[in-house]
Amino acid sequence: MDKTPQQILKEKREESLLGGGIKRIEAQHSKGKLTARERLDILLDEGTFQEIGAFVTHRSKDFGMEKQQILGDGVVTGYGMIHGRLVYVFSQDFTVFGGSLSETHAEKVCKIMDLALENGAPLIGLNDSGGARIQEGVVSLGGYADIFYRNVKSSGVIPQISAIMGPCAGGAVYSPALTDFILMTENSSYMFVTGPNVVKTVTNEDVSSEDLGGASVHSSKSGVAHFSCANEVVCLQNIKDMLAYMPQNCEDDAPAKEYTAGNETRDVLNSIVPESANQPYDMREVIEGLVDTNSFMEVHKNFAENILVGFAHLAGKSIGVIANQPAHLAGVLDVSSSQKGARFVRFCDAFNIPLLVLEDVPGFLPGTDQEWNAIITNGAKLLYAFSEATVPRITVITRKAYGGAYDVMNSKHIGADMNFAWPQAEIAVMGAKGAAEIIFKNDIKSADNKEEAWKEKEAEYADKFANPYRAAARGFVDEVIEPSETRDKCIRAFDMLKNKVRTMPKKKHGNIPL
Repeated sequence: MDKTPQQILKEKREESLLGGGIKRIEAQHSKGKLTARERLDILLDEGTFQEIGAFVTHRSKDFGMEKQQILGDGVVTGYGMIHGRLVYVFSQDFTVFGGSLSETHAEKVCKIMDLALENGAPLIGLNDSGGARIQEGVVSLGGYADIFYRNVKSSGVIPQISAIMGPCAGGAVYSPALTDFILMTENSSYMFVTGPNVVKTVTNEDVSSEDLGGASVHSSKSGVAHFSCANEVVCLQNIKDMLAYMPQNCEDDAPAKEYTAGNETRDVLNSIVPESANQPYDMREVIEGLVDTNSFMEVHKNFAENILVGFAHLAGKSIGVIANQPAHLAGVLDVSSSQKGARFVRFCDAFNIPLLVLEDVPGFLPGTDQEWNAIITNGAKLLYAFSEATVPRITVITRKAYGGAYDVMNSKHIGADMNFAWPQAEIAVMGAKGAAEIIFKNDIKSADNKEEAWKEKEAEYADKFANPYRAAARGFVDEVIEPSETRDKCIRAFDMLKNKVRTMPKKKHGNIPL
């Protein structure tokens, strides 16, 4: 007896849900990995996923591929809700041809990307792909380029988030690299342009997938990954958490949480910075004492640890935090921290997230390694990012603000709206010791007791410049405040700036020092 149309539909739906089949699903599970659909079940609000393109199959007829037709063609695409807000998603299915990208696979992804851009909602990609489908040749490569092009068109318009949940090589890594944030799962995800076998052939280096492009490498050494997650569930939860700080698109504002105003004085901030200017402290304690309780979500935690970046809530409102970290390399700016800071500043500015800068910076890191790796160009990236930002911007100088780094860290001169300083702040070209060596060189040289003269002149310079009052007298610092007052001052200042409008000169786009 012929099957009814309804029976055929039911069978096809069941077939599409199985992907590459039971055995391949079991193989996926044996590696500690979830399937493409299981990942979406965890990521999206229950019952909200609407699939698009479930019955798509590839068009390849070479190498016997016409005999291997699997519904969905290696990627699950559609839309759903996270925190009740619309998102578009694609989840690559490693059980189908290793998640490799074919012409139709790419078309499905591109359709979702177009919908996300046209409807102004975030795009989330769950990547688990072996790369281009070799059997399709240039057609597959063209599919990657179609995706890359849309990543760039969407950049700065909608948030784009990529999770790497398996081995991603070749073209499979460039789409994530063009998105705003990359998350990787530990011991099961890899990113590299060329894998260990190719590396061995070309350079004769023996390296494992983990050492070449694992989550640890990319979250700490290269900075490619913003988050390294213990497992897939943690990874998916991080995506959900991150979206709570972001707007739907560049014309929207980030969602605010309910907040009841109260006593905003935070006495704990009075005792964090040590009396000695050379003693380190953890800037995270300042952040935690300043923002709403448990609201700081750090980004790029293990990369360039001399600067901290992340999202937080202040009086229920979403903000981006950029802070020097005196507990690591004394908080100096270097190549990696400048790149890290600039990238985060530009994301926040693109999506209307106000910026709070906590400054304790002794300058830029000296040395041949830094100069040969273009600290000039890379330091300029952070300078460019702050200067270009039009969102509300507040700076709090907690201790040191020396040299060019004072200018770069969101100073009044490059467009900051409000600049506060704590009483112990030191705003100068350099530290008192180095300055005394230069300014009082002859006095020290001619003194009977050079050591005593040096200390005396160092104290003289410190009295004149190692304080915030010269900058305040010039209006470069708007107010010198008690640390305990900082939260209240920032809440009031951001509220005052909420309707800020600042436009840049008309141009196609600037030429950031890349």
